[in-house]
Amino acid sequence: MKEKFIVTASPHIKGRMDVRSMMRGVIYALIPAVAASIYFYRGKAISLIVVSILAALATEAVFQKARRKKVTLFDGSALLTGLLLALVLPPSLPLGVAVLGAVMAIALGKQIFGGLGYNIFNPALVGRAFLLATFPVALTTWINPLSLDAVTGATPLGMMKFQGMTTPLLKLFLGQTSGSLGESSAVALLLGGAYLLWKRYIDWRIPLAYFVTVFVFGEAAHLVNAKFASPLFQVLVGGFLLGALFMATDPVTTPLTKKGRWIFGFGSGILLIIIRLWGGLPEGVMYSILLMNMAVPLINRYTRPKPFGVR
Repeated sequence: MKEKFIVTASPHIKGRMDVRSMMRGVIYALIPAVAASIYFYRGKAISLIVVSILAALATEAVFQKARRKKVTLFDGSALLTGLLLALVLPPSLPLGVAVLGAVMAIALGKQIFGGLGYNIFNPALVGRAFLLATFPVALTTWINPLSLDAVTGATPLGMMKFQGMTTPLLKLFLGQTSGSLGESSAVALLLGGAYLLWKRYIDWRIPLAYFVTVFVFGEAAHLVNAKFASPLFQVLVGGFLLGALFMATDPVTTPLTKKGRWIFGFGSGILLIIIRLWGGLPEGVMYSILLMNMAVPLINRYTRPKPFGVR
């Protein structure tokens, strides 16, 4: 009896997790944050999320058609990019500006590098960085949650940095503070992050290193100068939780090695504290992650483990 052997290229062991299941899991984890943003900002949140997602999907399809590649709208990556972009935008942002941001997030942050898996920067943060450079006033104009009136309100970080006022921690934890859609409620983001860690969609090293670094250096700065906010305030306020749990853990734009992930989280935390305390902007999550994205190839190179049996 002749046996048939099939010779194939590695890898020979495949896991059950693929791109579609991972993207779907992250989208599920964002449901509490989306629900909180809709509760606080109602129709403005819904329209911003829908428009951003549709623009991202359309841009993905157009670029893949132009490059004569298979259209992969159903893998969830473009949908997730549009959703994350909407969550880092102010609810008062004109919808046309959100569309432009979604187009740039997919075009400049993803497709220009060759598509999913080849991009070196987080696409959603690329879209927000482009909008902040192009429409700085619109990107820094906030409205008070629940009231939905024309009165603008400063974010807790802006109040702390420029007015020396701190928002109660319980209010930051539960929500109802001015800011981007994804900053509405810390507890909603923590619930989503716990789901990601439970399902092992993200590695715990980056968010832990990010959190510990911000907390330790925030406490050191607070002890040296009392005008700096407490470390718990630094963790709960702004886009830290959204960035640490959903942006900095992007498997494409973060290090592959375990040691490299510790370095990535530590570096992001240092940059965040420097920007928040001594920079010209109140927030620094976006720039801390994007700057560390640039260092990922170097981190991977110098933290690569030695092959088995090699001295």
